[in-house]
Amino acid sequence: MMKLFYSNTSPYSRKVRIALLEKGLDSQVEYVLCNPFDAATELKSHNPLGKIPTLVLDDGCAVYDSPVICEYLDVIGPNIKIVPAGSNARLLVQMWQALADGIIDASYNIVMEGRRSKAEQSENWRDRWQQSIKNSLDHVEQQIKTLPNDITIAQISLGAALGYLDFRLPYVDWRNAHPETAVWFDRFAQRASMVKTAPPE
Repeated sequence: MMKLFYSNTSPYSRKVRIALLEKGLDSQVEYVLCNPFDAATELKSHNPLGKIPTLVLDDGCAVYDSPVICEYLDVIGPNIKIVPAGSNARLLVQMWQALADGIIDASYNIVMEGRRSKAEQSENWRDRWQQSIKNSLDHVEQQIKTLPNDITIAQISLGAALGYLDFRLPYVDWRNAHPETAVWFDRFAQRASMVKTAPPE
């Protein structure tokens, strides 16, 4: 049985957990809840970066970084293909994934910056990350109708990104300025995979 090291508040972990559910692989994984900021000895024995998510295969091989894990799951899973085979379709969903991951990265950086002492925090960097989120959300709003009809890594990544904004940065209030994106997310958030992986309140 595969083993997934994850955190239930990590948006990167959530991407992988959503993919597992959508691919019908959930029952083939042992979930290991961990905090990478703790010693996390077992996690670091598999992943030298000490980061989550990390997927350990049956043979002990470790796969890490959420895009890589999701692509691996797409290869082994018999159900839907979340990364299309055609070059144009594949490029489209991978670009969506990169954009959504960028939103997650900037949001995560803001959260981590807020945990530093006031003297160490950088208002300049926080402003840059917030602007990056705004610019990305504006682009999502303009392009939301180009999402594929079938669920792919594009929707999974965007769902995880918007969910993380709601969870960690509710003051961003992205919905008012991005109504079509809000409609899309509110509908997507009702999927069983999103409901099951929602972070604790």
